[in-house]
Amino acid sequence: MDFYKDYTNTIKAALSQSNLQKGLSGTRMFSEGTQHMSSSHIKLSHSSMLEPEAGLLELGKTMGLGKTSAATFGEHPDFKHLKGTDNTEQHYITSVFIDIKGSTNLHRKYDLPTIYTITNTIQRAAIHTCALFHGHIQRLQGDGLFVYFGGKSIGKDESVQQAVNAASFFTYFVKNDLKQLFEEEGVEDISTRIGIDFGDHEQVMWANFGLGDCCELTTNSLHTSLASKMQAYASANGVVIGDHVKQRLKLSDEKLFDYVRDSKGEVSKRYIFEDQDKAFRYTQYTFDWYKYLKSMNFLVEEGNGKLRILSPEERADQQRIKGLMQKAALLSSGSAFTDRYGNISANSTGIQNQPHRFHYDE
Repeated sequence: MDFYKDYTNTIKAALSQSNLQKGLSGTRMFSEGTQHMSSSHIKLSHSSMLEPEAGLLELGKTMGLGKTSAATFGEHPDFKHLKGTDNTEQHYITSVFIDIKGSTNLHRKYDLPTIYTITNTIQRAAIHTCALFHGHIQRLQGDGLFVYFGGKSIGKDESVQQAVNAASFFTYFVKNDLKQLFEEEGVEDISTRIGIDFGDHEQVMWANFGLGDCCELTTNSLHTSLASKMQAYASANGVVIGDHVKQRLKLSDEKLFDYVRDSKGEVSKRYIFEDQDKAFRYTQYTFDWYKYLKSMNFLVEEGNGKLRILSPEERADQQRIKGLMQKAALLSSGSAFTDRYGNISANSTGIQNQPHRFHYDE
């Protein structure tokens, strides 16, 4: 997919300049080159505004996400009235923790300006992906992010759906686009791990934590805490979700979910939280984000295992074939009716189609 082309191009440019710098000879030339590269890297890493790059905006348009707001940081706008007070409010939220692993390995090969461009660009891609799906960036944590999905104008199920969409597309970017780029450079894998959980109104309290200028408006919730723990149980480029997320996704394919397993395939941590006194056990699941993306009707898997967005013509053909298959199934069921305009449907006001009888002469 080309949704992240702007981000990979930025990293490619930084790597190319770094390789050029290594090839420079002479002390003066090296010094001047280093100064030039550092300045160029900073330009690259700040080349975009707060809104997503063109490729991601195209994804949003394809998925009908509507107007995408520029990424914001800090207190959630729906609860900022609590800032600076002792007041609290109960309101649902979907919490997402995104961690980037392996960036330490970059220090073995690149200088600080190059590493800055790489890590900052990856983090921008994560921020923009979450903003595209209407997520709110609560906090930056090292190379990673803590993001809320939901609010007073967004439905509960929709918030879960958008969180899972953001996690799936960003993980695809890291696992495929970045992996190919870094393999060409001989860099060890950089991966992501993501944890997602949902807490309902009675399970989430919004409040100020800290004091004075050293405070944060955030949530007091078991399920925010569990999302962070689930991230730690995710494998490289894996997504782990809580049972509340699974239930609200309402996906019919149970193969999208599995218990968290170890390297031997054994279930290692089915319950992320247990309260023996209340006889409460909360299950976490690994989520097959790649299979989930493949199920989207505007994406198709190519022979190399990568996903490609269908052209408008291909999508029209796909819909036409789907329509023909539905009509064929209806005709086979014996419940098809034809109206006076020749349209076939299950509407019994038309004339019922009769099964064909074929006679063969011997």
